[in-house]
This record gives sequence, C-alpha cells and structure tokens, in this order.
Amino acid sequence: MERHGYERSDNLNDADVVVINSCSVTENSDKKAISLIKRIKSKNPLCIVALAGCFSQAFPERAKQLPADIICGTFSKSEIADKVDSFVKAGERLVEIPPCKECRVYENEQLSDMHKTRAFIKIEDGCDRFCSYCIIPYARGPVRSRLIEDIVKETRFQVEHSHKEMVLVGINLSRYGADIGLGLADAVEAVCSVEGVQRVRLSSLEPELISVSDIERMAAQEKLCPHFHLSLQSGCEATLKRMNRHYTPDEYFDIVTQLRRCFPYCAITTDVMVGFAGETDEEFEQSCEFVKKVGFSGVHVFTYSVREGTAASRRTDFVPADIAAKRYAVMNKIAAELKSDFFSASVGKTEKVLIQRRESENYANGLTTTYIPVRIYGSDAQKQDILAVRIIGAEGGDYCIAEEISRE
Repeated sequence: MERHGYERSDNLNDADVVVINSCSVTENSDKKAISLIKRIKSKNPLCIVALAGCFSQAFPERAKQLPADIICGTFSKSEIADKVDSFVKAGERLVEIPPCKECRVYENEQLSDMHKTRAFIKIEDGCDRFCSYCIIPYARGPVRSRLIEDIVKETRFQVEHSHKEMVLVGINLSRYGADIGLGLADAVEAVCSVEGVQRVRLSSLEPELISVSDIERMAAQEKLCPHFHLSLQSGCEATLKRMNRHYTPDEYFDIVTQLRRCFPYCAITTDVMVGFAGETDEEFEQSCEFVKKVGFSGVHVFTYSVREGTAASRRTDFVPADIAAKRYAVMNKIAAELKSDFFSASVGKTEKVLIQRRESENYANGLTTTYIPVRIYGSDAQKQDILAVRIIGAEGGDYCIAEEISRE
C-alpha cells in the first residue's frame, strides 16, 4: 500500500482504506471480522473496506453479503493494493475469490522488517489432512511450499535487520516440501546455514509427519532450538479416530521418545482439545493420563466448538457445555502442574536467552531455547541480546529467574 502512495493510519474512523485479513479458525473469529466491517462502515461510510483471508475463502457466500467494497480470499494478497486502486478509479465493487483447488503455487510475500524480537519466516501454506473439526483445508487450499532460495533470501534479509532468531512457520509445517520433493529438514538446514543466524525455532508440527531420519538430521543443527510443539488434540485413540487424526497415542509417544533421544533436554509442548463430539468420561480420563505420561512442558487447552462446514459439525453427540467446561478446568490444572514441574527441573541448568524486552531498569525478560520465559535481574542486556545464563529459581509455571554468565 505504501509503495502505491498510501500512508499508514492508526485511526479506523479517519482512514480512507481499511484492509482486514480475516481468520476463520473458530466461529468467534468469523464474528469478529463481520462485526469489525459493520462497525467501520457505520462510523465511516466512505471508507473503502477490503476483506481478505480465511473467512471469505471458506465462506464466500456469507462474505459477499457483507458491506465490504473489495472481497478476496487467502490468495493474491499481493494484489490488494491494485484492487484498491481500481476501486478508487471506477467505484465498482470487486469480488474475486478463486477456488482453493486452483491455487497450487506458493505466493511469496514482500520482504519487510516486522519490528519483532524474532523473525517469523513462513515457508509453507495449505493443509491436506482434513481433520473432522477443522475448516482450515477449505480456507487455505492444498500444500504449497516455498522454494529454498526464497527462504534463504528472506533469512538474510531478516539478519540484515538485526534478527537473530528465525521461527519457521506454516499452516502445516510438517508437510513442507511435499509438493517440491523436499522435507522440513531441508529448510532447517538451509536457514541454519545462513551467516548471522544464531537460533532457529519451529512452530506447530503434526507428529505423524516427522520421520526418525528428519529428527536425526535436525539434531545435527546446533542452531535449532530444542523445542517442539507437537499437536496432540487428544490422548484417546477412539477420540483421535473421530477427529480424523492420523496417528494413535502410541505412535505419538514413539515420536516424543525419538525427539528426546536426539535432543536429551528438549521441551515438548502441545494442544489438547476437550469436549469433542462423542467424548465420554472414560475417553477424557484416557486423554488426561496420556498427557501426564508424556510430561509436556506446556499444554494449550481449549474446548471443542462446532465449526460449520466440517465433518464433525454433522454429528449429533455433542458434549454438553457444562461438562466440557469441567473437563477444561481439569485438563488445565494438569497442564499447569506439568509446566511448573518443567520449570522447576530447569533450575541449575545453563541456558542461552534471547532478550525480548526490558520491563524496568532492574531486570530484562527473555526466552530460553526451550521456550522458558526468564527474568534476569542485575543485567543491562537490551532487546535482541543473547546471553548465557544460569537458571536459579522458578516462579511456578509463570517464569524462571536467571543470572547472567556471559554475553555473545
């Protein structure tokens, strides 16, 4: 937009153009986008509203009913400025939402400095797993992988803008390279090879798509942070089948075992859904026991919500809201205890910390390679500094206290 002569504005009520990149992972996400569009048009009728993203892609007919002037989906975002120019000249509403199946080439983003402590580098888009509760495959289309040379180019760009940690992200990161004859380990090796990169981290991974050879190749990269977020969803085999997840608890545990073999001191975090359709008390108990068995260092717990357009939405055996809420509380308690245990077990260890911010003159906050938030007293370290620290205390599952040993 800036390259087309527009100036950035922080005021919705005075803006001439508002671009909304919508999320659709939950029904609440849809409602937020719809509400925002209506609010903008109510307060600022002449504002040009461009709607893009997953909501319009997954539910094009609903999106077309909204008072947006430009509507596109998850593809051709780089053309939004051109579409705004066309609307300004002609004043004609533009609705262009190509079907997901037609989009099979990765769309490179324009390089920009994100002004964050860590650089998030997207290397993959799309998902072909079709979990029964998830709308994402319908919103993001098939797997599309970014070419290695483009990944390296952005990595170098981010290094030039003072980023030291690169976080590789994707809609289904584990499927990176499936369409171009490569694998996730290839991307990890490429990013780690860039001069100036000091840490590389992976975002959420689908466990069944990680092979032992991938794990061993990644373990050879000293820059790779030993933190793996393996999406679980449930520790009960029957529930996983209804979810159309592609692994059993035993298979999941085998992957965890291999990761811990190759990364002896690694953090394993996950997502767990409670109250999925048909989940019985016994199945929930199995899920709880499996979470304890793995001993996660962090668990994001959430309650199942019906997603229109998915296979699970057609079921009739939904768990009552009050029961789901109780299960959420139970699982969250387990998650909190496991996190506190992991933090406590880290006391006495030496870690490398990337400073994210200074809260006061007295201490700085940062993240260890294992994704533990730490507070370092008596250090003058600034944002983006990397320190070697010794963890000397744990404040439950909130953060650890560390002392500086040396600085890179």
